[in-house]
This record gives sequence, structure tokens and C-alpha cells, in this order.
Amino acid sequence: MITIRPLKGEDKDQIVRILRERRVFPEHEMKVAIEVLDDALRFPERGDYQTFCAVGEQGDLAGYICFGLIPITDAAYDLYWIAVSTHYGRQGVGGALVKHMEHLARSQGARQIYIETSSLPAFEQARTFYKKNQYELVSILTDFYKAGDHKLIFMKNLEPKHPYPARKSVLMPALPRTKDDVSHSKNP
Repeated sequence: MITIRPLKGEDKDQIVRILRERRVFPEHEMKVAIEVLDDALRFPERGDYQTFCAVGEQGDLAGYICFGLIPITDAAYDLYWIAVSTHYGRQGVGGALVKHMEHLARSQGARQIYIETSSLPAFEQARTFYKKNQYELVSILTDFYKAGDHKLIFMKNLEPKHPYPARKSVLMPALPRTKDDVSHSKNP
């Protein structure tokens, strides 16, 4: 049985251990993860980095998730970090953490949740996990991290389905056309 609870100060070392045991994060990314943890612990009232831990029956840390409202948006959230201990892999811990995040984000008025990850083979398991949890690949920024390492952006819409299908383009979404638009348009 896994329990999900807010981050505590004594969780930091166990989270760093989990991130290191995953062996997918380079040292510069580990530094960012630790900075984010430090901010979450120092300023929990801000809510910038909402961090929750999955705890096993013996009190050991099974995994954690960190998410928050994307600055300058009104209701778009980012999943910043998620990691599950190798001892708890494929036991539903990651899925439970994601569902917990989605529930909290919805209760805070979130419209979408975005996840950014690498295109490198080391992150294939993460990409499969996101797809399994109904996150859709919506953007690829080529050579973003370095040549050959693209940034992949996944998104899940938390709002009820709209009568018009979602569009892949996030830059200039097309407006639905009405019969009047079609009848008054000039044919080339």
C-alpha cells in the first residue's frame, strides 16, 4: 500500500538517491532537480513547486512528483519532475503520483498539464509512461538540448471535451467554420 503525502525536509536525501539510481539524469539536470527541491522546501506557501512523495508501508520513499502552475499562464501546469525508486518500478507508483497531481491541478483550476522530456533512448520508458497516462505528444523542438537531442512536449487536457477536435498547432489554432463562412468565401 502506497501513501501519497506532501514533501518533508527529511525526504530530500531519499529523492536525490532515487534520481541518481534512475541513471538517466546528467549532473547538470540533477543540480536543477535539487534546486527545485530546495525551493519547494523553503517556500511551500508559494505553490510554485508542489511536491508530493509516495511512501511505502515501511516508510521508505517509493517516488515523488513535482508540478506547478506555469508562470504567466492562468491555468496551464507543468509536471517538472517525477521519479520512482527502482525497487518500486512497475507497481503503479508513478501512475498514482500522476493521478494525484491531476486531481490537485484540477481542483486548482488547471486546464492542461504539460510535460517536457528528451528524445534520447534513455527516456523511452518515460515517454511510454506519459502516453499510457493519456498525455499526447504536441510539440517537438529539434536539437533543443543538444544536436540530436530534441525536446518533446506532451500535454493532457483536463477540461471536458469540446465539440471541435483538438488541433495540433498551438501557434494559430483555426476557428471553426460555419456554413455562412463557406457560402460567402471566394473560390480561387
